[in-house]
Amino acid sequence: MKGKAVVLVSGGLDSATCLAIAQQQGFEVTCLCIDYGQRHAIEVDRARRVAEASGSPLRVVRLDLRAIGGSSLTAEIPVPKGRSSAEMASGIPPTYVPARNTVFLALALGLAERIGAQDIFIGVNAIDYSGYPDCRPEFIRAFESLAQLATRAGVEGAKFSIHAPLSGMTKAQIIREGMRLGVDYSLTHSCYDPAPDGAACGQCDSCLLRRRGFSEAGLPDPTRYVARPA
Repeated sequence: MKGKAVVLVSGGLDSATCLAIAQQQGFEVTCLCIDYGQRHAIEVDRARRVAEASGSPLRVVRLDLRAIGGSSLTAEIPVPKGRSSAEMASGIPPTYVPARNTVFLALALGLAERIGAQDIFIGVNAIDYSGYPDCRPEFIRAFESLAQLATRAGVEGAKFSIHAPLSGMTKAQIIREGMRLGVDYSLTHSCYDPAPDGAACGQCDSCLLRRRGFSEAGLPDPTRYVARPA
């Protein structure tokens, strides 16, 4: 056993894979889910399911980023639908939540310091990431440096490591790795704008990236969509 680690778990495909990787590497994992008032709050329930299936304890922190707004996930701003790969790669989409990963990692860092963990895992991806600036490797390294300066543990000599094992992987590669590690993707949820019954819209950026990933991996997508395109 390598020691304790905090894994940010959103209930999505990437974080479920990240959790499996942390466990495979021998860490004693505590999962952390952030309920931030997001439009797709179903992911909090899915995070519980993913954590339970992994056998790891889950902490849920609740805060309301709707008070800040500025994103189609936390305000009455339309979620983009049916965008091409070129459109997704151009600019930062309205689904970007201001400073979200900075807030999430800060909370994970607080939990890590509290339980005596020096390793934090986050499932950000720098390839299929829809242009979010807080998914880039430069951000991860900068936050890792901050962790040493901003905590008592860091000042007293602890060496925090922020792990982003999916950073250089395509969605198809992530899915193949997760399948190898036994991830049950039917427990996960990716859609930014689900129907009231939880069915995925099939047309938001996250749905399109997920569908393409399963297709390129040559594997069936277990997601229940509102209307599954031909």
